[in-house]
Amino acid sequence: MNRWSADSSTRLHIEEAKEMVLDRVLQLEFLVPPGIKNNNQGNIYISKSSPSSIIDAYLKQFTSYFTGFLKCPSEELVKGGRMVLTLLGRTSEDPTSEEGCSFWDTLALALKDMVLEGIIEEQKLISFNITQHTTSVEEVSMVIQCEGSFKIDQIEVFQVNWDSSEDESSEVDSYKAVKCIRAVSESLLMSHFGIGEEIIDRLFHRYMTIVDNMPKEKPKYTNIVISLTKV
Repeated sequence: MNRWSADSSTRLHIEEAKEMVLDRVLQLEFLVPPGIKNNNQGNIYISKSSPSSIIDAYLKQFTSYFTGFLKCPSEELVKGGRMVLTLLGRTSEDPTSEEGCSFWDTLALALKDMVLEGIIEEQKLISFNITQHTTSVEEVSMVIQCEGSFKIDQIEVFQVNWDSSEDESSEVDSYKAVKCIRAVSESLLMSHFGIGEEIIDRLFHRYMTIVDNMPKEKPKYTNIVISLTKV
């Protein structure tokens, strides 16, 4: 293969990859619960200042999507077949608790700083919402019971440090913590706000600064692990 054709092939694969990422981002935008856009008081997820309608919309969509998800393996598994799921969740029944919201509240603070400096548009922040629901044990159990295809054998809850370390000291590695959030949200942020790599770098530098100034108790993610049996 000559150099021209090799370069052309490489460019083609890059363009295809960009299209795939854009399609995925557009799908994520579509997954934002109805009625949330422009109504979430400048928050990007459920927060203490979110109206009750926002909290209800997130729960309603989670219930609908998780119900649909359970129907798929229920058609493939034989009676008595087992499935184990791990979900990002919370231990509190309060959907505005810090364990479910603080990492997105922190990102919202960094975005608001950039709005104040005129780096990103305020209206784009107002219309931006994360497409994920941090569920509770009670919520996920209720959906499983109502859907009816599985019985719950066991539910366990465990926590992981924001920086993924096993170190139980109070000091959080903000660089590692920010890398995790950036991996999840970068493509969605770049698409929605129309920003490039340089602005993204500045955004997550601000995020890191906020994390460095947080209370010294190391923040954690909560994971819910569920063992299910097909009935």
